[in-house]
Amino acid sequence: MSLKEKLSEELLLQEEVLDQNEIVLYNDDVNTFDHVIDSLIHACDHTSEQAEQCSLIVHYKGKCTVKTGDYDDLKPRCSKLLQAGLSAEIV
Repeated sequence: MSLKEKLSEELLLQEEVLDQNEIVLYNDDVNTFDHVIDSLIHACDHTSEQAEQCSLIVHYKGKCTVKTGDYDDLKPRCSKLLQAGLSAEIV
């Protein structure tokens, strides 16, 4: 593979990564761990283990990326989290 082909391939990979959006969940002092875990399972299709890990990261770090993907897929998921009373945004 030539250097030009390799650089073109790397650029395409970077562009694909940049097209991905993220739902970031923020810590609050209101919601219980169980509520956060249940909400992540319902809204983001997390397993119970994934949801528990994300809830712990949010608790100790203040925020956590809980889902990545296309904006059109993330918007209804983020809306479900907001409707559940969680603090989240798409970035």
